[in-house]
Amino acid sequence: MAGEVQRRSQWPLGLSLLVALAGVVVLWFYNWRNGVFIFAGAVGLAGLLRATLSDTAAGLLHVRSRMFDIAFLLLTAVAIAVLGLIIPN
Repeated sequence: MAGEVQRRSQWPLGLSLLVALAGVVVLWFYNWRNGVFIFAGAVGLAGLLRATLSDTAAGLLHVRSRMFDIAFLLLTAVAIAVLGLIIPN
């Protein structure tokens, strides 16, 4: 029973990783810039999920304090997106 509850609480991380994987697939096979933006969106999604969910519901997205996790994930998403914009083809 406890394993089932613990498994269910990992959906935020799983969703973020699924979007990140889609970004890597697009990056690898289609257009690298679009893949980078999708990957940045996955990191931003993780930050938004961490901001809206409680500590127990966030599962493994809960690493440090709520504010640290949110700031780190959202700033990382912005940094990835900016790098995707400024790096030339």
